[in-house]
Amino acid sequence: MRAAARWTQAHLRAHRPAAVLIVLATAGITISLLLATALFAYATDPWQRVFTQSSGAHVWIHTQAGTATGSLAELDEVRATSGPFRTVRTTASLQPGGAKATVELRGAARRPATASPQIVAGRWLDAGTDAGATKGIVLDSSVARAMWAKPGDTLVLSGIAAHLRVVGVADTAEVAFRAGESPGVGWVLPETLAASDAGRDQRGRTIGLQLTDPADTDYVVQRAVTRLGADQITDVSTWRQAKAEAEGDNQLLGRLLGLFGLGALLAAALAVGGAISTRIRGHLRDISVLKAIGFTPGQVVRMFLALHLGLALLGVALGALLTQGLGTLVPGRIGEAMALWHRLPEHAWLPLVISGGVVVFIGSATCLAAWRAGRVPPVPVARAATVTGSRTSGLTRRALGLRIPPALVLGWRGAFHRPLRSSAAVARLAVPLLLITIALGTWTTLDRFTSHPGNVGLPAALTARSDTLDDRELRQLLTAGPRMKAYPGAEEQALVPGQTGTITLRGLGTDAKPYPFAVVEGRAAHGPDEAVAGQGLLELLDAHVGDWVRMTVSGRPYVLHIVGRNIETADAGRVISTSLDTLLDGDTADATPSGPHPPRPDFYNLVLNHDADPGAVRDALTEASAGRLEVREVPNPADQLSAVRAVSIGLIGVLILIGLAELATTVGAAVRDRSRDLLALKAVGLTPRQITAVIVSATAFVTLAAALAGTALGLLASEWLINLQGRTSGWGTGIAQRPATGILLLVIAVAVAIAAIASALPAARAVRRRLADSASAQL
Repeated sequence: MRAAARWTQAHLRAHRPAAVLIVLATAGITISLLLATALFAYATDPWQRVFTQSSGAHVWIHTQAGTATGSLAELDEVRATSGPFRTVRTTASLQPGGAKATVELRGAARRPATASPQIVAGRWLDAGTDAGATKGIVLDSSVARAMWAKPGDTLVLSGIAAHLRVVGVADTAEVAFRAGESPGVGWVLPETLAASDAGRDQRGRTIGLQLTDPADTDYVVQRAVTRLGADQITDVSTWRQAKAEAEGDNQLLGRLLGLFGLGALLAAALAVGGAISTRIRGHLRDISVLKAIGFTPGQVVRMFLALHLGLALLGVALGALLTQGLGTLVPGRIGEAMALWHRLPEHAWLPLVISGGVVVFIGSATCLAAWRAGRVPPVPVARAATVTGSRTSGLTRRALGLRIPPALVLGWRGAFHRPLRSSAAVARLAVPLLLITIALGTWTTLDRFTSHPGNVGLPAALTARSDTLDDRELRQLLTAGPRMKAYPGAEEQALVPGQTGTITLRGLGTDAKPYPFAVVEGRAAHGPDEAVAGQGLLELLDAHVGDWVRMTVSGRPYVLHIVGRNIETADAGRVISTSLDTLLDGDTADATPSGPHPPRPDFYNLVLNHDADPGAVRDALTEASAGRLEVREVPNPADQLSAVRAVSIGLIGVLILIGLAELATTVGAAVRDRSRDLLALKAVGLTPRQITAVIVSATAFVTLAAALAGTALGLLASEWLINLQGRTSGWGTGIAQRPATGILLLVIAVAVAIAAIASALPAARAVRRRLADSASAQL
């Protein structure tokens, strides 16, 4: 045991830089996987985030007025309640008109502790300022978006004489607002609710139940119905319904971290396995001596495994401690995700599983190499007599005859004269470079969303609408500016045969002035009844470009010919777009429309010149209209992924560490292999500088082959993965952007330069050693 410990200590002293690189790379991999898990919980499940932050309720019971809903707090399965609240069902719209929505007003004297609304804009109600002549209301974010309402706006509500001022917008974990299906939620002070003249059928009570065990949801609903009476309950909603409706598709950041974490784990495992194999080949004499003094093959295997598992454990522990201790201090979404993850139930065991998985994976990769160490014979003389290389090829001899520098020719031969071993080294170095290329492809695609949004389905930077200006005045105001083009538009929710949900039917532009859709398949819509559709809609209907589709809007049938597929980032791609003329024509299947038509465009999409600032244009339009024009910026998916760039830099840093660790192995192998030939190279007349160049060029050639293979495969993988993300999110393929050729050439050049620089010093030291020692070292 003491001998094994002394050998391990000596081994670490001799290979200190490689050990440090392996520990840092393992720590980076652990951090990546832990952050990926936290970001999945944050970005891909926004409902869970809001539910945890708000201490949400699992069941919401809506009853008639006068029902004793407070008695439900006595149920054994109920841990806490939100309410009960007195409610009034009303219809709200922005003053003096505009989009309308059904809202359930809840009277709340104070902000509830359970199912507490999370304010995202504005503030909560204040009894001192919101109970006077100007009464306040806090809106749920889903209904606020549907109504285009924001803090400071004035709402007109049926049954309430006074206008209400929106003082805040809040996120909740309840079922979101859906027109015609579920009402939105608004919180007002009890005095405001009492001023409503709504009838008894519009009044009620609502209570939220937080359960000790969410699995008891169905049972608690049954007990609530039994206790209150089925005739008293008007509606029941559960956390399962809310979560199913709030499934988010913003998964790119989590997927990116997960992909790179797993890819880096694979690269690290290959690097560790290659390092052990190379060290075994370089320490055959030491292993033979260990066996000669009594070490068994099992002890040798365990010694190598213990060494590298110890390094893996150290790296995993370092990464886990840094993530758990400092993760919440990172600004932006990563810090918020870590803070949320600490409060989730799975945080108690998932970090241990991830950390243990990293150790097991790296340990399994070292088993084969360690097993080979156990099979080394105790007498190494026979191995020295074996043929380790092939004859000089005809190509090499002809290259020498062409007066190509001998260092390059011999370096090329030294790099690839053992095909299997050289291929393994190239593959191990190519994996980090492949992942770096994928990161660069992701970065370039995000830059495309921000610098050229029109190419990815976002030509309009602003959307404008007004309830007080007529259409002629609105057009004059929007066309007066030379820095933009205004396209009228309208949207309808349409039903398609065989589907229970709705799709978005959008009219943008006119036949004379078509909207610049980003069409990636087929062609743009030009004639009547022609339309382009998003990937999500085509998959929903199992349709293809060239098909005709039928849908209905408020009883009016539309039959449209899909002539192209465009990149569509809204509504998960379930959008079909045509010209506003076709949409206003109403029934395209019948000359006599069966329903009323929209009297005017609902909004205008503003396509700005490339050098125009959206914020400045928005302020100018608001000032020119004296505040009567509402202008909003069109959401860009890249805005939600601003952390990807910082994450990419961190991941590239981890991959560079892994690459350096593998490079240290490659350099060590090259120096060891060429040390056997030092006497022969010296005998044929090569100077020490030329011998050093032979070793450096051999390492550079291996790195060059790995860089070319890694970048080429990385380009293909990057494009495939990004387009796969586009397809699964409903946006459609065609969004991927390859990195610039100059960037890729720079990556290759830097990789080769680092390899050459890293191998120069070990090569020079090997050349300066006594030749007898160099020969004896390779028994």
